[in-house]
Amino acid sequence: MKIVIQVVLWALIVFLGYQLWTSISEPEEFNKAKVARYQKVINNLKDIRASQLAHQEITGNFAGTYDSLTRFIDTAQFAITARRDTSYADVKKNQAYGLDGQTGGYYLEATIIDTLRFESVRDSLFKKTNRYKTMMNVPIEGIDKQIALEAGQVEKNGTMYAVFKAKISKRDLLEDLGKKDLLNQELQVVSVEGIKGEEISVGSMTDVNTSGNWPKLYDTAKDNQ
Repeated sequence: MKIVIQVVLWALIVFLGYQLWTSISEPEEFNKAKVARYQKVINNLKDIRASQLAHQEITGNFAGTYDSLTRFIDTAQFAITARRDTSYADVKKNQAYGLDGQTGGYYLEATIIDTLRFESVRDSLFKKTNRYKTMMNVPIEGIDKQIALEAGQVEKNGTMYAVFKAKISKRDLLEDLGKKDLLNQELQVVSVEGIKGEEISVGSMTDVNTSGNWPKLYDTAKDNQ
């Protein structure tokens, strides 16, 4: 009986030790996988934002589909300009006061913008890579999902502004890890060091905002591209 009790106690110790180990290791492994996946998706969201900002700069609005956004990147060009200040005689005021505008008189200040050259949006944003053609796809093996994209306008103080939003559900990124309790905790995160809410996104359809909802640590971390 003594031997049986010892065996049971040792089995209980091993079981409790295993439970303790998993209670520590599983959250660490989940968090490590989560951060790595979030970083990859955020890198894509940054590419989408850069592409949309270029689209707005040249066309005045944001693209509502990836087809139109990638076509824009393939064909559009930035105008490289230089600004210089100058002045010229205010003819009307000089005539009114009998001034010739040569030896004295009134002058108007002006800024002249010279177009120096044109540069491809594709080369400017993505150099010689084609990653803009896949930036809409979740870059995680085994997850066949796409980052949702929408664009439109929002009114603020009587003025219409172009807006866009790109987003992906956290559940789509983490559900295959099989840690339902840890996933549910992640969906309710409110920490300043975490990504609040149930999605990772950039932009807004209700406000004039092109920021992402992730904390700064994802901007300072080395890109995993």
